[in-house]
Amino acid sequence: MKPVDLDGLFDEKLAVYMEENKGKYTEKQWENLIPVLYRKFGDTYVSKIKATPKQYYAAMSDGELAETFASHLKEHIPVPDFLCSELESRNCTEALLPLLSASDSETVSYVINLIGADERAFPDYFSLLTDEGTDEDVRDTATEKLKEKADAAKASALDFYRRGKAEEYMLEILARVKERDEEVFRVLLDAFLAGGEKLPLRAGYLASYGDERALPYLLHRIGDRTIGFVEFQELKYAIEALGGEYNEPRDFSDDKDYLRIKDVSSREGFSKGLPRS
Repeated sequence: MKPVDLDGLFDEKLAVYMEENKGKYTEKQWENLIPVLYRKFGDTYVSKIKATPKQYYAAMSDGELAETFASHLKEHIPVPDFLCSELESRNCTEALLPLLSASDSETVSYVINLIGADERAFPDYFSLLTDEGTDEDVRDTATEKLKEKADAAKASALDFYRRGKAEEYMLEILARVKERDEEVFRVLLDAFLAGGEKLPLRAGYLASYGDERALPYLLHRIGDRTIGFVEFQELKYAIEALGGEYNEPRDFSDDKDYLRIKDVSSREGFSKGLPRS
C-alpha cells in the first residue's frame, strides 16, 4: 500500500496558513515559525489517517514501521519526522536490519543513520565495509557509526585488517579505540611506517589513538627534508596532538601542493594566514 504523504498534507495546510497570514511575519520569523507549526501538526487530527500523525505511527508494530519507512523511500515520498521519531524511540534495530541489504544506497544510508551505533548492526556494517561493491558514501556512514563504539568494534576490525579486508576503513576504526591495546598500537604504527601516499592519513590515525610512544617515529619522519608540504602539515599536527613539538623552519615555496593551497587561499582572502612551514 502506498504510504500517506503526511509532509505533503502539512505543506498544503501551511500554504493556506501562510496565505491567511500574509504580511504578518518577516521571512526570518517564518523560518522560526514553520518548525513550530510542524511539531503542532504532529498532534493535529488528520481525517485521511483518522488520527494524529503521532498516534498513527504509535499504533504500528515495529515491523509495520520499518515497512512504512521502506515504502516512503521506494515511492520517493518524504519520510515524516514523526515516523523517524517513532522508529528511534522504540530502538527498532531488529526490524530495520533487513533494509541494510537494500539495493539503493539512499535507503541503506538512511537506515544506518536511524540505527546508529547499535552493536546489533555491527556485523551488517562490517559486511558493507568489506564489500568492494558498496557505495563509498554508505561505507563512510557505516564507518562513522562503528567509530562511535570503536572498542566494541575492535575485535572485528582487527580480524578484517589481518585478512586484508577494507584495511583503510579498519585503521580508521581502530584509531578511535579508547582502551589501550598493544596490537592496535602496533597495527597503526606499522601502517604508518609502511609509508606511501597514505602516510599523512595514517599519521592522523596515530594522533587519534593518542599513544605518545608514536612520537619518536613521527619526529623522525618529519625530519626528512624530502617530504612535501601536505605530509609535513599532517605530521606536525600529529606530533602536537600527542604533546610534542617541532619548530625547525622549513621552506615549501617550491612545493606544488603548497603553491596550490596558497593560490586558493589567496583567492579566498586567507593568504596571510598560510604558513611557509
